[in-house]
Amino acid sequence: MYSVNVHILLTVLLLCLFARCTPSSNPPDIMNPPDSNRIDRKPAVAGQFYPDNPVELKSSLANYFMGMNPPKEAMNTAAIIVPHAGYVFSGEVAAAGFNQLDPSKEYLTIFVIGCSHRASFAGASVYTSGDYITPLGKVEVDQEIAKALSLENKVLSFDPQNQRNEHSIEVQIPFLQFHLKKPFKIVPILLGTQDPAVCENIAKALKPYFAGGHLFVISTDFSHYPKYNDAVKIDTELAEVIIANSPGKFIQAEEHCLQKAIPNLATGCCSWPAVLTLLYMTEKEPGITYRKIMYRNSGDSKYGEKDRVVGYNAISISKAVAQASGFELSASERKELLSIARNTINTYLVDKETPALVPDNLPLALKQKAGAFVTLKKKGELRGCIGHFEADNSLYLIVQQMAVAAATQDYRFSAVRSEEMKDIDIEISILTPMQKIRSISEIQLERDGIYIRKGGKGGTFLPQVATETGWTLEEFLGHCARDKAGIGWDGWKDKDAEIYIYQALIIQE
Repeated sequence: MYSVNVHILLTVLLLCLFARCTPSSNPPDIMNPPDSNRIDRKPAVAGQFYPDNPVELKSSLANYFMGMNPPKEAMNTAAIIVPHAGYVFSGEVAAAGFNQLDPSKEYLTIFVIGCSHRASFAGASVYTSGDYITPLGKVEVDQEIAKALSLENKVLSFDPQNQRNEHSIEVQIPFLQFHLKKPFKIVPILLGTQDPAVCENIAKALKPYFAGGHLFVISTDFSHYPKYNDAVKIDTELAEVIIANSPGKFIQAEEHCLQKAIPNLATGCCSWPAVLTLLYMTEKEPGITYRKIMYRNSGDSKYGEKDRVVGYNAISISKAVAQASGFELSASERKELLSIARNTINTYLVDKETPALVPDNLPLALKQKAGAFVTLKKKGELRGCIGHFEADNSLYLIVQQMAVAAATQDYRFSAVRSEEMKDIDIEISILTPMQKIRSISEIQLERDGIYIRKGGKGGTFLPQVATETGWTLEEFLGHCARDKAGIGWDGWKDKDAEIYIYQALIIQE
């Protein structure tokens, strides 16, 4: 049975300090174990951080979610920041964070990212040897993604010892099991580094997955061991900096709070490398909104004291999604559309024919009419991009046509070779109808794509171009007019030039 032992819980909280001073005795093994050696990761802190009895655990989780209404603004939640302390201290705050997730949504993969409290090691460790077990049952690890990450990136490795006794990832899993109605897979990633440059490299490896259909759960507590009022001030300041979505400012704020000589303060943000990794992923991502959801500290619990507390913030990160032609795509529909694009290119490059699809076997959303662009990127660099604005054919057919065109007809590049496809990522932008504007003040960078037309010439930039380049509005217009439409840098200013805007629902591999 689960019982509250304050001495055990406070001792466990002290483990948050160990990541700063304890060396790793076992260097990470970058080789993945064979399937015959699968080792499911069993609960390490059940009965300490949370109940080990399934009935009692479900009852506790139900109490934490009790009275929480579905959020009005954050159904496009792409990530959450939630605490990882004992549930009696931080359970309510964690539940508020998980409550930002649509319980009926089908996620492709959920990345759960925490920091090691028991050992420091290079980079991050991805669990690939088996699945995760909690008192509520087994959660499948997405072996395909986990192994690909650990094999393809030097900063990501595998060592089962690193996660075996770590609590920061484990305590998040029961919340997911309780709140989500549909099955899901996870990729557990434990950071052992405190090097911002390494965090940035980890973010680059994970960034392709920060797209529709995936979810990121960032596990962290905030201030450790100051007095109650000091904790409130520190935790509020750091939360505000995180919401500003700036990795540089966050690093400065974390360092600055430790320089204030606040009594008993050991850290401003317990797992700051995990938060920093998320910020590196979202800093230049279009349509990102950080939102504070709830704050408490251990002094608010009947088991805590006011003179030595740990802080907990729940923060949601939502990603605005433009609904192309009035419809949205589910995670499975997005995955299928990307698969259609890739299979079409692969088939065409070999057989010089576009594969025929059976419409009756496709979801209704993919048969609706919409314009779309298909963009190919090889190791992050543009390799082809062609699109069709008019919503005059079924989406899946437009995607097939544009996929072949992007691979073989973009005049800026030679045709893609079949052997290149393993290094190419596909991005599909589904377009809303174009709207002619009267003033450039109607353009919102990162939300709107532009199409400039003058006489018989025209050119466009997708919304994400502004994000990727960091251009100002005038640079966005000038480059489009000169480089795409061929009417000169100031051509968009001419009286006979027409400017249109549109939005895009962007899905990526």
